[in-house]
Amino acid sequence: MKSIRVGSAVGRAGEKVSGFIDIPQGVDPATRIPVTVMTGRRDGPVLALVAGIHGSEPSPIVAMQRVRREVDVDQLNGVVIIVHIANLPSFTHRTIYRGPWDQKNLNRVFPGKPDGTVSERIAHAITTQVIDQGEYLVDIHSGDGNEALRPYAYWNKLGVDDRVDTVAREMALAFGLDHIVIDRGRPSDLNASLYCSNTAHVRGKPAVTTEAGAVGVPTEDMVALNARGAFRVMRYLGMLPGKIEAVEHPRWIDPSEVLTSPETGTWHPAVTPDQRVDAGDLLGRLTDYFGELIAEVRSPLAGVVTYVVASPAMGKGEPVAMVGHVTSN
Repeated sequence: MKSIRVGSAVGRAGEKVSGFIDIPQGVDPATRIPVTVMTGRRDGPVLALVAGIHGSEPSPIVAMQRVRREVDVDQLNGVVIIVHIANLPSFTHRTIYRGPWDQKNLNRVFPGKPDGTVSERIAHAITTQVIDQGEYLVDIHSGDGNEALRPYAYWNKLGVDDRVDTVAREMALAFGLDHIVIDRGRPSDLNASLYCSNTAHVRGKPAVTTEAGAVGVPTEDMVALNARGAFRVMRYLGMLPGKIEAVEHPRWIDPSEVLTSPETGTWHPAVTPDQRVDAGDLLGRLTDYFGELIAEVRSPLAGVVTYVVASPAMGKGEPVAMVGHVTSN
């Protein structure tokens, strides 16, 4: 069995080894990334499970602790790399979307830079130490601290490599979320891949992004859903024994659109996650700080609300909701 080293965690056959990827100080402070390498006794795939790209999305973070505890390495084929909390500055400072030091969204700066700001240095470390050593990846998200959300996944249909696209689709079905957004708009540039899962995808490594959990609260059902999805992907890849499962009746979402705020102010949502809307239906109102109307945000298409911002604070250009057209084909 090949030994894989991720930061200070050096994989050993039949063991779970945890440690840290140290991110040295640069233009801003140093940080670290807690990781676990679980190595089976037999050869098999290398799967990366990444949580905590956004620090206020705790359902996957708690779920990965459960996965670490429950995986039986004596039954495991191959290697599982768990990134427990990719964005520790955001996690410890309880920030949404962006890191507290550089105000950058970690999931918009991949593949990162070794000499950039902290978000870029984190992205570079994950790219070189996790993605480059892996063969498959699941980037596990939930609704950020301000987002009410219904569970769904993204299938990155990039159109560059049919094999990678096909396996990614099967991984999305294996994870088990029955609403799957078909995402055709991710960049194919290796040097500007932007997103964690897309960085794996453009390097020929099938990857999916999942969303399960809401408003920064790790409820038991969402923690269990994320952990169960990780095990389902492992079984699909032949890494663990057991029945291979896939969503039998997926609801594909295509097209979809994220609506953003036209100004800074106070957001008043008018819809809830999983609500069906028609084109032109009101999603919410933006007021100034005195309650005077600035704008109404309406749905551009008929479909389902996958998430909506549930808290009042709103900045210009920030997302307020996502709506997608649903089909069973």
